[in-house]
Amino acid sequence: MRFLFAVLMVFCLFFSCSDKKQQQIDVSKVKVDFSVKRYDVDFYNATTKTLSKVKQKYPYLFPDQFTDSLAFVKINDKDEQELFLETQKIYADFNTEEKQFSSLFKYVKYYNPKFKVPNVVTLLSNIDYENRIIYADSLMMVSLDVYLGNKHSFYADYPNYIKENNTKEHIIVDVANAIIEKQIRPSNKRRFIDKMIYEGKKMYLLDAYLPEVSDQEKMGYSYDKFNWAKTNEEQVWMYFIDRKLLFSTDTKLNQRFLDNAPFSKFYLEQDNLSPGRIGVWLGWQIVNSYMQHNDVSLQELLKMDEDIIFTKSKYKPKR
Repeated sequence: MRFLFAVLMVFCLFFSCSDKKQQQIDVSKVKVDFSVKRYDVDFYNATTKTLSKVKQKYPYLFPDQFTDSLAFVKINDKDEQELFLETQKIYADFNTEEKQFSSLFKYVKYYNPKFKVPNVVTLLSNIDYENRIIYADSLMMVSLDVYLGNKHSFYADYPNYIKENNTKEHIIVDVANAIIEKQIRPSNKRRFIDKMIYEGKKMYLLDAYLPEVSDQEKMGYSYDKFNWAKTNEEQVWMYFIDRKLLFSTDTKLNQRFLDNAPFSKFYLEQDNLSPGRIGVWLGWQIVNSYMQHNDVSLQELLKMDEDIIFTKSKYKPKR
């Protein structure tokens, strides 16, 4: 009996792996051309003899008011140099990250042939975690000092839900999200369910662009918070239904369930165990269900009305 059970488990594992492989997209022949420039290295190693070359290489980072004297004050600042040296401990070699960028850009270009691949510039932003990634058409700027590891002493005073994503593994997620924000039109829908599904569309697109990245990393959750989201999916859904929140236009629901926060606000005793953005998680599950039950392309999904997605999703939360 045990032998039969083991055999069945192997077969299940085999077929589930096979199905997953069939869904994978081959992007090996997609061509992407981009550069990675280390402004952080060039700038903080600059001298009176080499600064002019740095300015020529990165003219967009040297506005007229940023004089040479101000540049050297910044370069020679003790705290700035400490930040640079700590960053170099992790990112002296950027080859792994460059390969991740290449893979991401290939997937984006596969689904969007007209996508203009941006050049990448690394820099330091004095840990400006609200502007981790700056993306403007042909340029992608990445603040490496925001990704030193969630246990780094520089982040000691930061809330856990912020520093949870201050890791090198999360760089590619933030980069992909920056691209997605430019690709999906803002929604003017006011109902909570429409907002959930709109966010779910973005998560589904993130999934398509980063197939090798875990769902936990894509959501930016700790292990405990991610496990809570999976375990309590049905309870959260019933909470929304019982309190008639799905079709509500109350804008306070954004802050409670969609915005980045330490936890979602159910106004219950154990709220702090939940992750923030639980409405985004549920929206993603609804969109996943819709795509499983409907034969539509990724581009068709992005144009699809949220109400149609909800109606045809056949969504049933996992128990």
